Amino acid sequence: MTEIFADAYAHACDAVDPLRHFREEFHLPLHAGGTQAYFVGNSLGLQPKGARAHVEEVLDKWATEAVEGHFTGQAQWMTYHELVRDPLARVVGALPQEVVAMNSLTANLHLMLVGFYRPTRERPLLLMEAGAFPSDRYALESQVRFHGLDPAEALIEVEPDVDGGTFSMAAIERAIAEHGPRLAAIVWPGVQYRTGQAFDLGEITRLGHAAGAVVGFDLAHAVGNLPLQLHDSGADFAVWCHYKYLNSGPGAVAGCFVHERHARTARPRFAGWWGNDAAVRFRMGPEFEPTPGADGWQLSNPPILGLAPLRAALEQFDRATMAALRAKSERLTGYLEQLIDAGLGDILQVVTPREVRQRGCQLSIRVIGGRERGRDLFGFLASRGVLGDWREPDVIRISPVPLYNTHADVLRFAASVREWRDAR
Repeated sequence: MTEIFADAYAHACDAVDPLRHFREEFHLPLHAGGTQAYFVGNSLGLQPKGARAHVEEVLDKWATEAVEGHFTGQAQWMTYHELVRDPLARVVGALPQEVVAMNSLTANLHLMLVGFYRPTRERPLLLMEAGAFPSDRYALESQVRFHGLDPAEALIEVEPDVDGGTFSMAAIERAIAEHGPRLAAIVWPGVQYRTGQAFDLGEITRLGHAAGAVVGFDLAHAVGNLPLQLHDSGADFAVWCHYKYLNSGPGAVAGCFVHERHARTARPRFAGWWGNDAAVRFRMGPEFEPTPGADGWQLSNPPILGLAPLRAALEQFDRATMAALRAKSERLTGYLEQLIDAGLGDILQVVTPREVRQRGCQLSIRVIGGRERGRDLFGFLASRGVLGDWREPDVIRISPVPLYNTHADVLRFAASVREWRDAR
């Protein structure tokens, strides 16, 4: 057995981890009297222990103050969404006025496309990646149809060109060059959900803008996973969820970015009263005067109980810092890759790009031998308290999250795969 497969090696790595204490701040799922090795933070992050206090604070205020809770205390509900603005901006690399927590991801995508996908006879096309998360595909196709266009002609899906289903930047550049004169907008992921491939947002934005297109991103698998510089990327807009790496609970309130150059814009939007300028909102006038910045895209007053867990999560990110989280993420995912290469290559094939800059926490791992063998391995891992995520037809996604996963967790995955192989 090589050194990296030794318990002592994993424990030694964890002992010098500067972020190791954060694991104690989460509720860890249990299995057979112990803790589960949980690698599904790319689907639903674990619950921060601090979330309960923030939720109970809102419940207590509601119980004791009722409507007056909108106006009293530091955590008053009238401005509650502002409590997450600055820390959220730090996580995504934006100016505070460029971000807002609101709605759900797909609802925000639709709201952004109302203003930023404005097809004309000369420029009707909307470009996306083939194999996108279904909700994105449904949203973009419906937007094309909403404008009276045929998705077969106006929705351009770029096919992956690298083994394993990933994209080269050359393929993206070729597609933009080919369709550029007719492109209205590009919507691309920050991290592709199936393969775990991360993309250069700044370069895609540069290429899209040079072609005359608007550029937006779905960052569902990137926010809280990778250090982002949304403002500097020049992207026109971005949307994301907070229930994955941001650990804000199932169906958590989502996030939205609108670049400051669009802070005041004549672009059409779907309006609601909470997007109206706060200075005149309660005059209840008939004219909509949008708040400058991302806040101007809000519709209804924020769901306070939904925002409360996000406060707890962002407090952790502020203390940990994205730079430190990224450094640990590279160590954990690199260790997982080492273990596969050193002793599991006859069973597993890494689909996610090997270059560190092109991936985050997640490794998408193909089980050699096909679907039935893969499903058998996945079920065996679950029976051993090692939980990943299955994607048809033969891929297991394993995401070591730096806030709460350890080298020992990663080794437990590898040891369980070995156990399964040796028993077959």
